[in-house]
Amino acid sequence: MLGIDSRALRVCWTVFLFAVALAVVYLIRDTLVDFALAVFFAYLLAPLVNLVGRILPKRRNLALAIVYVAILAVLITVGINLGSRVAEEAGSLASRLPAMVQNATLPQFPIPSWLDPYKAKVYEAAQNEARELSSGAVPLLQKATGRIISGLGVVVVLVLVPILAFFFLKDGRAISTALIGSVTGGRRRGLVEEILMDIHNLLIKYIRALVILAIASATAWFLFLQILGTPYSLLLAGMCGLLEFIPVIGPAAGGLIVIVVAAVTSSGGYLWILLFWIVYRMFQDYVLNPHLMSEGVEVHPLLVLFGVLAGEQIAGVPGMFFSVPVIAILKAVFTRLRGARTRIAPASVSESG
Repeated sequence: MLGIDSRALRVCWTVFLFAVALAVVYLIRDTLVDFALAVFFAYLLAPLVNLVGRILPKRRNLALAIVYVAILAVLITVGINLGSRVAEEAGSLASRLPAMVQNATLPQFPIPSWLDPYKAKVYEAAQNEARELSSGAVPLLQKATGRIISGLGVVVVLVLVPILAFFFLKDGRAISTALIGSVTGGRRRGLVEEILMDIHNLLIKYIRALVILAIASATAWFLFLQILGTPYSLLLAGMCGLLEFIPVIGPAAGGLIVIVVAAVTSSGGYLWILLFWIVYRMFQDYVLNPHLMSEGVEVHPLLVLFGVLAGEQIAGVPGMFFSVPVIAILKAVFTRLRGARTRIAPASVSESG
C-alpha cells in the first residue's frame, strides 16, 4: 500500500510508542519516586504485618492498624530520645563549621620530604576554599535547609508514602492477581506470574539486606567514633548508615565526611579513620554483603556505577537509591523472558517437524 512496507511501519510505530512511554515516565518521575518509596516502605513493614496477621488471622486490616500505631509510637520515642541529640549535634556543627574550617590545620600525614612544597600549596588552597565556603556555601546550605524544613514537599511525601504503603499492604495480593488475570493465554499468564514472583523475592532480599547493612554500618561507625573520641559521633554514624542506601558513592562519601569533620575539629585520628573505613568496607563487601545478597540480586559494578550516575541525572538522590533495584529487576525480567523464549523455540521446531 503506497509503497510502504507494513513490517517497517509496525517497527516504526513500536519505536514511536516506546519513545512516548519513556517521555511520559520521565515527566512523571517525581510521582513514580513517591510510589517507589511507598513500595519500599511497604516491604519494610510486610514482615511485621505478616507476624501480627498470624496472631489475628483473617483480620489483615486490624493487623495493619496495629503495626502502624506501633511504628508511630517507636518513631515518636526514638525522635524524642535520639532525634534531639542528633538535631543538637547538627545545629552545633552547622554553626561552627565555617570558623572550624578556616582555623583548621592541615592533617600531619606521614609523607616523603620531597612532597613538602606541595603540602604547603595544598594548605594554602584549602584555606582559600575555606574562605569561599564561609562566605558562600554555608549561607546557601542554611537557606536550602530552611526551604526543606518549611516546604510542603517533604510534608507531602511523609504523609503520602505511608498512605500509599497501607494500600499496597492491604491490596497487594489483589493487585497481583488482577495483573496476572489481565493476561490472556495460559503460557503468557504463567510467565507474568513467574516475573512478578521473581520481582517480589528480589525486593524482599534487597530491602532486607539494605536495612541490615545500614544498621550495621551506623552501629560500627558509632562504636568506633566513640572509642576514638571524635565529636558528633551520633550524627556522623547516622549519616554513614543512611548513605549506605546509595550504592558505591554513599559509603565513600560517608568515610570522607567523617575524615573532614575530624580534620576541621582537630580531633585527630585521621589514619585510624581511614584504616577503619578500609577494613570495614572489606568486611562488608566480601563477607556481610555476599551473605545477605543472594543470587539474583547481584549487579556488575560497572552497571552499578552507570545506574547511580544516570539515576542522579534523572531523579537526584532518589534516582541514585533506586538505580540498583531497577537494574536488578530489569535483569530478572530479561532472564525470565530469555528462558521462556528458549523453551518455546524447541517446542515450535518439534511441532513443525
